[in-house]
Amino acid sequence: MRFAMVDGNKVIAEPGLKGFCPGCSQPVAAKCGGERVHHWAHSRNKMCDTWWEPETEWHRTWKSKFPEDWQEIYLPDEQTGEKHIADVRTSDGFVIEFQHSHINPLELKSREMFYKNMAWVVDATRLKRDYPRFLKARKSFTIEKKGIFRINDLGGCFPSAWRKSYVPVIFDFRGNETISDANDLRHPLYCLFPYQIVGCGLVAEISRKAFINAVYNGKWTEKALIFMKPYFEAMKEREALRERLKSLELGLAFNKFVRSRNYPKRKRF
Repeated sequence: MRFAMVDGNKVIAEPGLKGFCPGCSQPVAAKCGGERVHHWAHSRNKMCDTWWEPETEWHRTWKSKFPEDWQEIYLPDEQTGEKHIADVRTSDGFVIEFQHSHINPLELKSREMFYKNMAWVVDATRLKRDYPRFLKARKSFTIEKKGIFRINDLGGCFPSAWRKSYVPVIFDFRGNETISDANDLRHPLYCLFPYQIVGCGLVAEISRKAFINAVYNGKWTEKALIFMKPYFEAMKEREALRERLKSLELGLAFNKFVRSRNYPKRKRF
């Protein structure tokens, strides 16, 4: 974790410092070696939050885009008594979780149920195959409007774990590095919205600045909901029509089968 309490103040890790965990109040020591980013560690090297993962420079870079008062916010779980650390939690309760490593589907669902009003930002540079797969799939995107795309094959575009999310998932294909990209496709963020229907979904291409500004202004959730509603209603209508046509086809096929059997009529007694 980046912050600990030292003399009543929220302090970043520096060589030789000792402090206390803001969540469990246990002693923590500053770890400031050369191989990993500077961080605070519990004395037994066991985080009080079971969801916590070792931070990378990518985590820190993203978190630094937001006020320190919004970073590493401890929230109690009323059911388990545990405390979980939101990477970023705004003053109006919106949570952003930055995820670099693989995440267990059960943990993904648990976090979403716990935070509710949240979005994921995913380091999509962790696996080398993810960006080439996205780039290949992007050629078949259908443009709904400027910056908004419909994807007919989510399985060929994004990792399976994130396709099951119930909240927006924002993929960062640039990561924390300066990457040469002649087509400038790594620089925007790509937001996959939830509630996909029959393998189809919607993706928004947004700039980093626009995302950060929307979070700062408290407009991200509102904009996401306003944006998603008409598209999801249209997609549901398409799916309902598809189901009706399918039922009609099955009914016609069954009637044809019955006629082909030429069953004799039953006699009445």
